[in-house]
Amino acid sequence: MDFKDEIKLFGDKVEKLKNQILTEEATKNAFIMPFIKVLGYDVFDPFEVMPEFIADIGIKKGEKVDYAILKEGKPSILIECKHWGESLDPHNSQLFRYFHTTAAKFGLLSNGIIYRFYTDLAEQNKMDEKPFFEFNVTDIKDNQIEELKKFHKSYFNLENIQTTASELKYMNELKTLINIEFQNPSEGLIKLFAKQIYKGMLTSKMVEQFGALTRKSIQQYINDLITDRLKSALKKENEAEPSDPEKELAPTSTEEKGAVIETTEEEKEGYMIVKTILRQLIKPARVAYRDAQSYFAILLDDNNRKTICRLYFNGSRKYIGTFDEQKKETKTEIMTLDDIFKFEETLHRTVNWYDSEKVQVS
Repeated sequence: MDFKDEIKLFGDKVEKLKNQILTEEATKNAFIMPFIKVLGYDVFDPFEVMPEFIADIGIKKGEKVDYAILKEGKPSILIECKHWGESLDPHNSQLFRYFHTTAAKFGLLSNGIIYRFYTDLAEQNKMDEKPFFEFNVTDIKDNQIEELKKFHKSYFNLENIQTTASELKYMNELKTLINIEFQNPSEGLIKLFAKQIYKGMLTSKMVEQFGALTRKSIQQYINDLITDRLKSALKKENEAEPSDPEKELAPTSTEEKGAVIETTEEEKEGYMIVKTILRQLIKPARVAYRDAQSYFAILLDDNNRKTICRLYFNGSRKYIGTFDEQKKETKTEIMTLDDIFKFEETLHRTVNWYDSEKVQVS
């Protein structure tokens, strides 16, 4: 099993177990130690991983860090742990105090779900206030896995990580800034765009007008980008899958108790969006659909007892129906098909629950 699969399986396990973990000590045993193991370190070898590492601070003796990952007998990463349900923000100062008393170049603050990596980019031997790398292990992205892999025992190289740490820090800050500007463009950004397409004087009224236009344009651009990527992914998938003559000749309508049911283009596109959302979790072939008069059902393994979601596109309004562990349906109105992407976490949770149910039965 490669590192990517291993970390994703670990994230799934954390999501399933977290409600049973009631203390900080249990968080360490169930989440933090297995995470360190995934990074390739032997948690039972004190020459690699030292629990309760002593980090004396001035006249304070016996101050201890939860774990220290050692390299050539010296600490390289200090790890401070909290209970999974606890916010990490109030505890930065504690790891901050430990950092400058040791030779470690990296600090890791974690509650077993959120992982925050720190170093000393702003001032040498003084831990930065903001992490240069942060991720949620239950929803980790592929690019984050590649960055995390650099901390694996087999790939750990201090100089390489320090080089990329600076890039990650500024990229994270830029992404935050971009997100803020996209959600609510600042006057500076509005004027920057407006000056390039409007030759008249930018009065307050014109800035206000261009502000509304800028917000709409950004949202439309993002929607178009998502749609284009979706179409490109579907095109590649269709090219990769062998054609099935019988399937190609099959009509796009079905009959249910004498009534003809037409599968619309919108329903097909909605199905492909759900399939795209789930392709990072399961094989696309496992996602099937069955059309009915009142709804369009998307199923796992073509099993009507494993409904992933339902699309209600036949009326004047569009709805998506999602399901919890009790298979209770919740219908939510959506304005556009792109809104289906907002349900990524819910759809992943539903599929994970069905697969875990399968494991328990077997």
